[in-house]
Amino acid sequence: MKTAVVIVAAGSGTRFGGELPKQYCDLAGQSVLRRTARAFSGHPEIDHVLIVIAKDAQQQFENTMGTPCPAFVFGGASRTQSVQAGLIALERTQPDRVLIHDGARPLISSEDISAVLAELSHFDGCAPAVPIIDAIKQVNQKTGKIIGDADRNEFQRVQTPQGFHYTRLVSAYANLPPDEEHVDDLAVAMAAGMTCKLVSGNPNNLKITTQADLAKANRLMNAKQKIQITGLGFDVHQTCAVSKTNGPMILCGVKVDTELALKGHSDADVGLHALTDAILGAMALGDIGDHFPPSDEQWKNANSGLFLTHAKQLAEQQGGQICHVDITLICEAPKIAPFRLQMREYIADLLGLPLTRVSVKATTTEKLGFTGRGEGIAAQACVTMEIEV
Repeated sequence: MKTAVVIVAAGSGTRFGGELPKQYCDLAGQSVLRRTARAFSGHPEIDHVLIVIAKDAQQQFENTMGTPCPAFVFGGASRTQSVQAGLIALERTQPDRVLIHDGARPLISSEDISAVLAELSHFDGCAPAVPIIDAIKQVNQKTGKIIGDADRNEFQRVQTPQGFHYTRLVSAYANLPPDEEHVDDLAVAMAAGMTCKLVSGNPNNLKITTQADLAKANRLMNAKQKIQITGLGFDVHQTCAVSKTNGPMILCGVKVDTELALKGHSDADVGLHALTDAILGAMALGDIGDHFPPSDEQWKNANSGLFLTHAKQLAEQQGGQICHVDITLICEAPKIAPFRLQMREYIADLLGLPLTRVSVKATTTEKLGFTGRGEGIAAQACVTMEIEV
């Protein structure tokens, strides 16, 4: 069963204030929206993540979301129009189930996502909700005078994600009268006759609406215990002359000007292979040969950047965040110094890291061994990552 999520992040955040819309503000080192998207991309039941953004926010979106950038579509003037834009964009994907989630709810847990999806086997729609613990008063909006009381046990605070069967929600939105607005997607579904249920939510799944909300979210994020883990990778490729079947030499994603080439099934990028293995090793996810076996022809002459991106995505799905990488290339030739900055920039862009957290350096073995004789190039890599425990 295919499941997609539409993350609605096209609002301007007028109530939030500040220089940036709330979804692009920093939350413990990453943008609010990036953390929201990661919560879903790392969930085993989510197959596709689509983000709805404002038409004038593409550059800001791409700058804060890292690499690879998630799929996005432009929203409309209202939340209803933005959700509709997201649903229409999913027509090519044709999911069985769809979740609609607020881009400013970055603290959604994997357990809450699973709970909503589980109820879609029995109901047309579902959402998490939390009880109201304070007294409820009805007031005059102009004067502030209390008019009456309400039984708080009859009400709950509804959150997102709100889950539905995709085709039924598309139909419900398509049949909305022009310019009709509803408070949320459950209201749209129920207006179309769909049966919906609430499941127990998490109070920490707050929607960031004000500066105080962002401060609280930062406190909650910082309260989570994190540990650092380390992965080590090592790789060797044999050198040869450039020919029709070998070359040009690619090291750390950069074409190196040399008459030498490296033998390999893919592009033989020894630096990226070592780094890929380091990431996989840190998360105990096997090695590069498990994921990209040399016996598989689809990886013939493949760009090793694909391997590195795949390892990064797997690590993030397991809750890992890459903090720093260090690569050492071991060879007598070619000289690495002229290409080192370009190599660092390539890796930093691919991993979504600042340049200051990517190190590439080179050394020799003083003419000793196979690298000293120029028979091959070796690389070792060390990656530092953070995971929550």
